[in-house]
Amino acid sequence: MISRVFNFMKQSKTAQLNNKLFLDLLSSSSSAKPKVLHDVFINHRGSDTKRNIATLLYDNLKYRNLRPFLDCKNMKPGDKLFDHINSAILTSKVAVTVFSPNYCDSYFCLHELALIMESRKRVIPIFCDIKPSQLDVMIERVTCSDDEIQRFRWALQEAKDIVGLTFDSYKGNLSEVVTIASDVIVERLVELEAS
Repeated sequence: MISRVFNFMKQSKTAQLNNKLFLDLLSSSSSAKPKVLHDVFINHRGSDTKRNIATLLYDNLKYRNLRPFLDCKNMKPGDKLFDHINSAILTSKVAVTVFSPNYCDSYFCLHELALIMESRKRVIPIFCDIKPSQLDVMIERVTCSDDEIQRFRWALQEAKDIVGLTFDSYKGNLSEVVTIASDVIVERLVELEAS
């Protein structure tokens, strides 16, 4: 699997530039694991979920003495976007992906998702006001290459095949889904520690 990902990434010039840290990690010896800086990486579409589920999840995880990464909480002015986010993904133990109606319109969301899936993180999807079957790459070919679109579609398909949590903002209880997601994250972290 990793060799397929490595070969695919070598073919895409843009992916090479954006994923230098990932390629360095793959080419290094398997005994040299990256230092864990975060327990959880929260991947989300800011315009849809930053002011509700993403921030509440971040706060709940912090309250549980975990080290979550959320861009608006962990990054400072002057940080290099791709370097900082790529590093956070690769040095996290678990990833939470909050899918929402505008998620697939974002190059950054899809880039993060692809890197999460390529690095074989334990992923916990939350489908917020969207069904897995509705997820498809919506960015224009002008924005990115055909190779990147193929990479994003692969990552979305991988994510669709993972059992996740669902939340309907018209009927659901936001506090409840955040608590359940936090409980699942803690369970996954305990499983990872045990293995």
